[in-house]
Amino acid sequence: MSEIKLKPLGDRVVVKPAAAEEKTAGGIILPDTVKEKPVEGTIVAAGPGKVADDGKTIKMEVKVGDKVLYGKYSGTEVTINGEEYLIMRESDIFGILGK
Repeated sequence: MSEIKLKPLGDRVVVKPAAAEEKTAGGIILPDTVKEKPVEGTIVAAGPGKVADDGKTIKMEVKVGDKVLYGKYSGTEVTINGEEYLIMRESDIFGILGK
């Protein structure tokens, strides 16, 4: 995975979604039309954080390299250099895996 040239603003992050499952636990190969959207991915870029009403920046809890879980329909899909990414707010992330 190459480094992307996109700096998210505020409390937004750029997530590289994990690959969708190619087959079921029983070994049935799934066509693209029925594959579940991934809900797991890796943070590849993060903004500085949310600006509070008093003007102070609230730091992000996630950082580049964190593996995260997010809502199935969270974020906005974008394609950069032929790679698929999601841009979402930190609040759309449910948790960090492996912490």
